[in-house]
Amino acid sequence: MHTPLERLTELVYRCASASVFDKAVLSKCHDKTVQRCTLTLRRIRGEIMLQAETMRTATVAKVAGKGEPVQASHENIPLTPDGKARLAEIFPNFDQVNLMTPAGNAEFRRSKNGKETLMGPSPLYTALNKRDDTPPKLPVIGNDKQKNRILTGGEPFLIHLGVSDERGRVHDKKQAKFRQINRFLELIRDVEAQLPAEGTLNICDLCCGKSYLSFAVYHYFSVIKKRSVRMVGVDMKADVMDDCNKVAKALGMDGLSFVCADVTTFDFGAPVHMVISLHACDVATDIVLDKAIEWEAKLILSTPCCHHAMNKALSCPALSFIAEHSMLRQKLCDAATDALRLKRLEANGYEVTALELIDPEETPKNVMLRGIKKYDPAAQRCRKAAEEYKVAYEFLMGKPTEN
Repeated sequence: MHTPLERLTELVYRCASASVFDKAVLSKCHDKTVQRCTLTLRRIRGEIMLQAETMRTATVAKVAGKGEPVQASHENIPLTPDGKARLAEIFPNFDQVNLMTPAGNAEFRRSKNGKETLMGPSPLYTALNKRDDTPPKLPVIGNDKQKNRILTGGEPFLIHLGVSDERGRVHDKKQAKFRQINRFLELIRDVEAQLPAEGTLNICDLCCGKSYLSFAVYHYFSVIKKRSVRMVGVDMKADVMDDCNKVAKALGMDGLSFVCADVTTFDFGAPVHMVISLHACDVATDIVLDKAIEWEAKLILSTPCCHHAMNKALSCPALSFIAEHSMLRQKLCDAATDALRLKRLEANGYEVTALELIDPEETPKNVMLRGIKKYDPAAQRCRKAAEEYKVAYEFLMGKPTEN
């Protein structure tokens, strides 16, 4: 005679194998850090499996609603004898299991004194055993479906730069870079309507480094948006710029070039519509923004890197209670530096926003500063922003601003 728990295991396994399955919710776990576990059918790399999503908190106290949010973990269980054995290991840890299917529901319960009961399995067994009039099978959701990103990973420049393999699969070690590039393009897409609708787009990537972003932005506008583009990447590393020019030539990107030059003296030779920069180090971001302001670029998208300058020069007795702690001092200077940069852009006629570029768990360098040129710097709102910038600068640095 099979126990209710053994019958439950058999029933869940059979329903899942026949795709007559909605979900199974496991609750009242003996491990009090586990809130629940939900089983659903998923297609993983072409194989149908049961996916167990376990919602867990770090401590018992947090189960009561205190502390950090719950975290989800996932386990994929194959519909094989080994998978059935795995279910038999999982179910005893829970005092309640609710199985839901198109043919009906079943519920397993274990009382405080250990009595086990399985309720409502008969209709499911009947449906599974019938050869005719079987319940409809549910579509199985794929975990490995393609995400709705601008880039797929199969673009020639991603393969050439080593982000993807020859089949267009993004290398595991390059997943974060791939997400970063896609996110940057998404943020460009949000504001590209501010650029000229006709004619050649002039774009500059300042302090471009290895130039993943230069290639991505050029591809976006020239290939995806079918625009005429002239784009120049500028950096002080001559060997890196030479390599980038070779890659651009090999890819047939005729409108993309790279120049070894000092950003402060570089001349594009035509009005620049958009300036981008990814992780220009410390004051290099300020140099980038100064150049973009000088050019009166319509769009500025810059993601700063480190923020050392203010940390060294901060002189604000009112904030000493923060600054006396080195870690908090750095966080203060990070935020204050970027806030001053935005205020300076605002003073020069830009509508500004600070955005999150990518998940901070992947990199702490995840703040994007965005400026859209909309106003004459002589406008009242810009003059007000300029005054606010001066007051804030003097408050933080203990001296008047030089610009």
